[in-house]
Order: sequence, then C-alpha cells, then structure tokens
Amino acid sequence: MTRIYFDNAATTALDKEVLDAMLPYLTDHFGNPSSIYSYGRESRLAVETARKTVAKILNANPGEIFFTSGGTESDNMAIASAIHDLGCRHIITSPIEHHAVLHAVEHFDRDDVVSSSFVKVLPDGHVDLNDLEEQLAAQTKRCLVSLMHANNEIGNLLDIYKAGEICKKYNAIFHSDTVQTVGHYKIDLRNKPVHFATGAGHKFHGPKGVGILYINDNIKVRPMIHGGGQERNMRAGTENTYGIVGFAKALQLADASLEKDSAYIQSLKTYMIEQLQQQIKGVQFNGDYKGQSLYTVLNVSFPKTERSEMILFNLDMQGICVSGGSACSSGADVGSHVIRAINNNPNLVPVRFSFCKHNTREEVDAVIGLIRDLL
Repeated sequence: MTRIYFDNAATTALDKEVLDAMLPYLTDHFGNPSSIYSYGRESRLAVETARKTVAKILNANPGEIFFTSGGTESDNMAIASAIHDLGCRHIITSPIEHHAVLHAVEHFDRDDVVSSSFVKVLPDGHVDLNDLEEQLAAQTKRCLVSLMHANNEIGNLLDIYKAGEICKKYNAIFHSDTVQTVGHYKIDLRNKPVHFATGAGHKFHGPKGVGILYINDNIKVRPMIHGGGQERNMRAGTENTYGIVGFAKALQLADASLEKDSAYIQSLKTYMIEQLQQQIKGVQFNGDYKGQSLYTVLNVSFPKTERSEMILFNLDMQGICVSGGSACSSGADVGSHVIRAINNNPNLVPVRFSFCKHNTREEVDAVIGLIRDLL
C-alpha cells in the first residue's frame, strides 16, 4: 500500500542533503565540542559555523541564537526567563497556543509565581490585538506576551510586527512561538520587535530533537540548565553537534528554495480547497484559510455522521496520514483545544491536512476520492 503523508505540520521527512551534511559528525568528526584537541575543535567549528548560518538567514546576531532540543524547550526557557530574570508577573497569551506555551503558563500560574489571562480570539481564529492593547493598558504588573506567529492547527498568521509594537508601547516582553514559520517564511528578527523566538529543525526537513531559541541582545537572562559552560554558559550539556549541523543545513536549503516551494505548496492547498468544495457536501474550513494563513496548513470540518466520526482511523487504514489536532498530543485524544476555542460545534469533525514540497496533486485527488467514498 502506498502511503500518503499529509501531516507535515507535525513533522517532515529528513532531506537527503541534510543527512549527508550530518553523517560526518555521526562518524569521523565525533569529538566533544568542548575539548581543546583537534577532534573537539572540528566539532566546535561546525557548531559555530551553523550558528552563523542560522543567524544570517534569520537576520540576527550569532550571539542571539542558542541551540536547544526543539521548540518545546525553547518556549519553556523563554517563558521561565521572562518570569525569573526579567520581572514579568503577568502573562497574556491566547487559548489557541501550542501546549508547550499553554502548559508552561499554567505551571507558573499554578505555583502563584505569576497571574495569566487570555487575549480574545475572533471567529476567524485571529487574535484580537485591540483586546491585547486594552489588557496591557490595564495591567500594573510587568507583562510577558506570548503569541504564536502561525497556529499549528488552523494556520492563522499573527501580524507579529503589530503585536510587537503594542508590547513595546507598554514595555512588555514579547515571546513568539515561530516554530511553524522558521524555514517557511523570510523572518527578519533584527527588524521585528520580539524578545524571544523559537524554531524546530523537523518542521522544515531537518532532524528531530534540535531547535533554536532567539534571545534579543537587549535582554539578559540566566541559564535554565546548569552544569557545563555550553552555549555560552546559557545551556549546559554536550552539544548535539550532528543535529545542529542538520538544523543549519535544512534551514539553508529551505531558505534557498523558499519562493519556489511556497508557491508550489500554496497551489496544492488552493487546489484541495476547490476540490473539497466541489466534491464533498457540507464541508467547512477553519481559520482564515484564504487570508492571513500558513500555506502549509488546511483545517477542514466534515459534517458529523457515523462514518465521518471514524474518518482519521479509516484514512489511516488506507495509508493516509492526517491529524485531528496537534500531533504532540495524539496519545490523548480529547479533540483540538484550538477548534474548541474558535468553533465549538459538536456536529463537525475537524481534520488537519498539512503539505510539503514532496506532495503532489495526484495525492490530493487520491485523498479526496477516498474521503468521498468514506463519507
């Protein structure tokens, strides 16, 4: 059975060129980057070259880029640093953030370290920036604002510049989870008013288990993991050299073919919208799917029937990989907190399709044909 993979927002396949760049650091160049002899210096050079590559693509200083184990660690570190080092005592976030943010905020709120509140979400899934400004204006405590650049389930894009300017006006710290946009958009961190931003290699055909945290030069934070002096004393632990090399290579490749790939993937998304509308009765779309939206993500709701309730399971049986919500929580199927927040209709069954450069129109046709038969 040929499998069709439409869950690229969860993870992407590793590019062959990325693997080739990583292999020497899994074999011959195995030195510890903290060692002073030649094996260690080779690894150290690879890590610092990767940092410069990433910084150049994201228009940041190399000193603002810290390598981590992925988006979740980066988000947690940003939120903890804002509280412990930057004096933030209130957090404003949204109910549709990734759980890496929501659960971290809950954790600190529960421990009475901070208070927190949600910004309103409009019916199209966009964050209400007027409400953000009103909440900031009313706050007496220093605030951390944590709003994702692109939603991983419905694809809505935040006007990150406008949000950052509002934060600046009220002297708030701004953290944006940019996991779904690094590698998919031109991101200019020097000219975006964010204090913290995050990335994960496996979202753009790089390896899993490696990410970045961008920390703006204007703020000073302390390490979250203690031990050695790695990552310029900010994150102890022997560096994941081959992962870091893979992250930089994947970002380089993604950046080089960004225009071509994004136009192609957007055309697949548009084609799927048209075909679903033509062939499936009662289909609806979640979020601002034709407006300010990720070109990689399409969230679709099907009318609830005995047949559609089992749609994810039945598609899987046919070799089609899609998701009902965030893959990070697929072990506990409680439905999508994002869909609940914007369109809590029990008569609809949401499915997320997410695309990459390897997908084809033929695959879209095959999936829609199957859905038509299933429903």
